[in-house]
Amino acid sequence: MLKVTKRLSDNHTAGNPERLTTEVKLTYDERKRGRLKTRTGCGKEIGLFLERGKCLLDGEILATESGELIKVIAAPEEVVTAYAEDPLQFARICYHLGNRHVPLQIGDFWIRMQPDHVLEDLCRLYGLKINSELAAFQPENGAYGQHGGHSHGDTNASEHHHAHDHHHSHHHH
Repeated sequence: MLKVTKRLSDNHTAGNPERLTTEVKLTYDERKRGRLKTRTGCGKEIGLFLERGKCLLDGEILATESGELIKVIAAPEEVVTAYAEDPLQFARICYHLGNRHVPLQIGDFWIRMQPDHVLEDLCRLYGLKINSELAAFQPENGAYGQHGGHSHGDTNASEHHHAHDHHHSHHHH
């Protein structure tokens, strides 16, 4: 079994992508776990032994004890994508879903989540079109999802892309 013990940032392999041994497809829930046994794309058994609390990202490179490099692929999984028609509708649904602290992937006027009837009904209530599909789920890297274990060892706050735009003026016409 290949033992994965390290996460490499992309620049480690930028110069030598041919060192990639294989890839492993993981769903979002699997990418959240520090401990996992699974198989690589070419059928080798691998075990993750990683620091918990940090979600693996699509395209991230993992290193095994024996030096193989394995690329993480976000596996397609059952998701629900809700499509908004206008900015206000979109802002409202993002606000209401965000309040529930569920992992959300946010695109241009669409928002993707794991299947949940309550949330799907909420989206319908706000007039969004709902589409159940198989797709890679790559939610915002917010403060949730890191269940409890807030070990923010790095002081690099720019890691957290919270685009809190403070220029929204609320004009009531």
